[in-house]
Amino acid sequence: MMKFAFPLLFSFAALSHAEAQESDSGRIAPDEVYEVAPGLGQYTDDVLFGRVWPGEALAPRDRSLVVLSALISMGQTGPVGSHTRIGLENGLTPAEIGEIATHLAFYAGWPYAIAAVYEMHEVFQNQGVEMPVDADGTPLELNSEAETERQREMSEGITATVPQLADATNEVLFDGLWRRPTLSTRDRSLVTIASLAATGKAEQLPAYLNRALDNGLTPAEAKEAIHHLAYYSGWPNAVSAVPVLEKVLSARETAETSANITVVPSTNAETTTGGEDNFTGVAEVSQRFSAPQPARLGGGVVSFEASARTAWHTHPLGQTLYITDGCGWVQSEGETVQEVKPGDIVVIPPNTPHWHGASASDAMTHLAISEAQDGSSVTWMELVTDEEYSQGESAESKCNV
Repeated sequence: MMKFAFPLLFSFAALSHAEAQESDSGRIAPDEVYEVAPGLGQYTDDVLFGRVWPGEALAPRDRSLVVLSALISMGQTGPVGSHTRIGLENGLTPAEIGEIATHLAFYAGWPYAIAAVYEMHEVFQNQGVEMPVDADGTPLELNSEAETERQREMSEGITATVPQLADATNEVLFDGLWRRPTLSTRDRSLVTIASLAATGKAEQLPAYLNRALDNGLTPAEAKEAIHHLAYYSGWPNAVSAVPVLEKVLSARETAETSANITVVPSTNAETTTGGEDNFTGVAEVSQRFSAPQPARLGGGVVSFEASARTAWHTHPLGQTLYITDGCGWVQSEGETVQEVKPGDIVVIPPNTPHWHGASASDAMTHLAISEAQDGSSVTWMELVTDEEYSQGESAESKCNV
């Protein structure tokens, strides 16, 4: 068995590392573990402390950040004291350890953070550690591009529904907590990733993984953090984070390799005919495009023969149409049909049922642009009936003006 070479880690509940070592020469797991669950004892010594903690893919200090963050976020207060001692041995300062609790009050909740502070306080007292003093340093600067994107995404969801939460997120969380100098933005990112992954909140991970990588965490360190978490938060939570991490890393790699301008000649454009489930009449889609990730923009040119139209449908983030040729009709649910002509721009709000197509007597072509949300840019509904479509006959004429 590989012996644990450095004075780190372990305790079941309040058992200290030294006490654990004394329980059985050469072992870290206490005798009680070997007596009740010998397999667990062997995995503890051979795998967790024989392979994982000594691994070089993540520094001991970072491993302590990860484990303390996971324990606090899961409400596992018992081992927090032991891992506070371990963190001090691994190079974390008392102020940094206290700041982990401060940060996680916002991401795991006040009760878990306060409970962890009592365990930390006891260790600091017992070891004669000087209690940390709140830092008065210059607030850290956050990545301006990342902040702009975060605020844009928030305005599309939280701001409209719970504006007071949006205000607190901007003012308290990101203009306050994230700028506190006690932890670097890289360390805060690692703490946040560990918290979210340990508690199964994989849907929240992409933004924070990108933030972490922007702040200096390497892909190898991010991968090892998820691996290490598996032993403390369980395999299911760690495995749930893997596809998210893979998608983020893949998108960043694509963005890096597609930095050059790409011109797709019109002669190379593929044309497809709209399916009968989503279109009535003949409609052809060409010049399809999609921006490389992390952008979500995509679209194409749609040409409708006379009387052809889409089915009713919605777009999660809305859609913009630019009419390039012919004469067309567009209708939003509950509103009258409107006629559109070349040069007109049609702005369709998010999640608004609507249809668009050619007029009864003229063909129409438009450029359609929309953004995807969670990989989807459109939800198709029922076909537009002839009766619904015929309402366009009474629309105010623009095409012949």
